[in-house]
Amino acid sequence: MVINLADVGHMTRIKTKRTCSKGHSFYKSTDCPTCPICEKEKKPEDGFLALLSSPARNALSNHGVDQLEKLAQYSVKDLLKLHGLGKASLPLLSQALMEKGLKI
Repeated sequence: MVINLADVGHMTRIKTKRTCSKGHSFYKSTDCPTCPICEKEKKPEDGFLALLSSPARNALSNHGVDQLEKLAQYSVKDLLKLHGLGKASLPLLSQALMEKGLKI
């Protein structure tokens, strides 16, 4: 099934129905293979990674950053180079680090 969505003043985006390996059905308008249902299931309930969006959380996890001590080893410049982590995440990360007496 294909759904056409017209953005006002923009070109039409076509959403295609997809099914992930776990059997979840979802619609996407990009070629991104990530299942949003699986991403919600993976979100931690607490800790600094729980503060972040899925792309930012995945960017850190994919680089082995699962603890604040590991995060503190990165510079802002290096963090912003990670695909999926943007400027909006920096205040959240800085706050989490400050609470532990660490900084970027």
